Amino acid sequence: MSILNYFTYFCSMNYEQLCQRLSRIYDAGEAKAIVRLVLDVRFGLSTADIYCGKVTQLSSNDQAELEKIMQRLEEAEPVQYVLGVAEFCGRQFHVAPGVLIPRPETAELCRFIVEDGGHDILDVGTGSGCIAITLSLDIADAKVTAWDVSDEALAIACSNAKALGAEVEFVHQDALDMPSSPEMWDVIVSNPPYICRKEAGEMENNVLKYEPDIALFVSDDDPLLFYRHIMNYAAKALRPKGKLYFEINPIYADSIVEQLLTLGFIDVTKVNDQFDKIRFIKAIKP
Repeated sequence: MSILNYFTYFCSMNYEQLCQRLSRIYDAGEAKAIVRLVLDVRFGLSTADIYCGKVTQLSSNDQAELEKIMQRLEEAEPVQYVLGVAEFCGRQFHVAPGVLIPRPETAELCRFIVEDGGHDILDVGTGSGCIAITLSLDIADAKVTAWDVSDEALAIACSNAKALGAEVEFVHQDALDMPSSPEMWDVIVSNPPYICRKEAGEMENNVLKYEPDIALFVSDDDPLLFYRHIMNYAAKALRPKGKLYFEINPIYADSIVEQLLTLGFIDVTKVNDQFDKIRFIKAIKP
């Protein structure tokens, strides 16, 4: 196929044909949702515009950009990285391969914390900043600090805070080398790496290939590594009646609860996510 014919072919592709191109990677419903998201976010086409055939009326420059996007999507690159944005708690966050893509489950965790409230809040392993920024914006008078060991993640988080008008103090800090901070916080929250390497075979290729290992995986030999360090820190750094929140791997829920109780935490509660899986743990320092 000549370059001209190749360009003409793809310029004439309609919504259904675009969806078909992604059908070998995603099921039909997800393929359609991804194409609609691309057409909305990047080209400003509403659902009505799409069904009225305006996809084929895009300018030649837009058609060329759309083709580049489709080629990346056909390589299973997550649409959030392709577009550079992800929606979280009703806001758009900039994301890039250096940070984990925010998940709906984590948004549930934020809503859970917002209901409880708190003044001095620490987010350990902030990534894109989605938790810290959401809590800063949604909890009145909250003073939020966010830690991460990745300079790339901190740069993205800082950019998101500035864009969304959130007051968050970002600090380069390794969760495995915590400082001495006696009774500083009302709330500590973390969504640390919690997937064991042995579970990788059950994961989607677009996650394994593109999302950062440092934010996903923990050693098979020590799956509670990050939880242990964070809960040990929280036992000292939370004020009395302070709250610790974790997003967790459900298969280790009981082990995490046991360790929290051993450290003296009270009212340790397991909470299910929208898919009825144990996904969160809340504990209170006496």
